[in-house]
Amino acid sequence: MIRLATPSVALVAAAMLLTGCSSGDTDTGGDDGDVAAGFPATVGTKFGDVVVEDKPERVVALGWGDAEIALNLGVQPVGASDWLSFGGEGVGPWSAGLYDTPPEILGTLELSYEAVAALDPDLILDVRSSGDQEGYDRLSSIAPTIGVPEGGDNYLTDAEQQVTMIATALGEAEAGERMLAETEQAFADAAAAHPEWEGKTVSAVARTADGWGAYLEDSRVAFMKKLGFVQNPQVEALPPSDTGFSVDVSEEQLNLLDADVIVAFPIWVEATEITDDPSWQAIPAVEDGRAIVLDDDLSQAYSLGTPVSQRYALEQLVPKLEEAVPAQ
Repeated sequence: MIRLATPSVALVAAAMLLTGCSSGDTDTGGDDGDVAAGFPATVGTKFGDVVVEDKPERVVALGWGDAEIALNLGVQPVGASDWLSFGGEGVGPWSAGLYDTPPEILGTLELSYEAVAALDPDLILDVRSSGDQEGYDRLSSIAPTIGVPEGGDNYLTDAEQQVTMIATALGEAEAGERMLAETEQAFADAAAAHPEWEGKTVSAVARTADGWGAYLEDSRVAFMKKLGFVQNPQVEALPPSDTGFSVDVSEEQLNLLDADVIVAFPIWVEATEITDDPSWQAIPAVEDGRAIVLDDDLSQAYSLGTPVSQRYALEQLVPKLEEAVPAQ
């Protein structure tokens, strides 16, 4: 079974890739009265409503991309999970330099709850995560925890839900709305500038050490849909893996990935594992130059799916899409 879902230290090659200082140390642009006006804040989750009584000062961010969203909202987590193994402060270059003090980097699937508790958090963010009840119960015994929304299990929390929930919990609801609006506008502008992409099919593909897979309804497919593309119906018809948002594709099935454009990336293997594969090379879209293989920063930005990483990916990917799917 190829898993394109939940990365861990040991399984990250077959997983999702396939993703300090207190908020009080950061100027958010409002006076104390404005900050206090956001509290108490209530955030609805799969596990029930969570009430955040006061402005959090020690935030631990554990979900996929949760730390980066908090950081982009002006709140510097004291602890964070580095799902994409960025190293250093645990964020990509699009969010570099925003920490005054680096967070303690915590585990992902192999999380030490003792390490979380030692940071003495007053709020834990676990918004884009597995949605596991036992894990949530352990975290919420340490501090108020914002878990996944209804339907957000298995890392299916979408960007709008993730930003809205985190921004509300941090007292930065308006900043969250602006972040989402800026990102939506960037996609809208790119789509409007490329009407030739409307209705074209796309396959979002990954190659791991275990083989090939493609994504169904996750952030990568959503990224392409915002540009006017539609999911490859041949991929859509395949039975989903147990994650629910990816499908396994055997070497013999690679032609099912054929679409108007293919966007592929390697997960903890070299890009040559894709480009040098004869079965890949035989796909009509690849033969015609309508396949894009992402690597390094662009692959991570495309996978992370936070508003800031999406804007970074948009800037880098649009020129490649223009070459692969040119105007008629």
